[in-house]
Amino acid sequence: MRRVLEPIERVSEIVFGVLMAMTFIGAVNVAEAGRDDVRKALIAALGCNLAWGLADAVMYVLAVVTERTRARSEPVLRAGDFRGALGVFLLVALSTFPLVVPFMVFGDLRSAMLASRLVALALLFAGGWMLARYAGGKPWLWGSSLAAVGAVLLAAIMALGG
Repeated sequence: MRRVLEPIERVSEIVFGVLMAMTFIGAVNVAEAGRDDVRKALIAALGCNLAWGLADAVMYVLAVVTERTRARSEPVLRAGDFRGALGVFLLVALSTFPLVVPFMVFGDLRSAMLASRLVALALLFAGGWMLARYAGGKPWLWGSSLAAVGAVLLAAIMALGG
């Protein structure tokens, strides 16, 4: 039985979701933000990832139809295609939640922001680890590398106002 989504597709969707959520969460100004601002940022992060997950799912179906048409086979959608689209949607949408949990746990905004960023880096590390296992690479190296790239991306996102 063929996988609905390949490992590289699954990890990529999670990484995109984490980075998008961090863009919105990073928009909260720690020094000045009130609870309403945090709530709005979290709702925006969730909304962004839901919208992006939906758009990405539609693009997944479009890619399937395009590849079948290109291969001159019948471009009919099958149940597995919709499972793949649902998988893409869920991966992007659900990748937001681990980043939001610290805001529900910590009363202090600075602590919540730090914890959320650490969770994001941990998720990126885990993504690199999984890709290395799939590719036959070195999990610690790949995990550390993806976390490091993620840290640079998060710094750039913060510097750009996100």
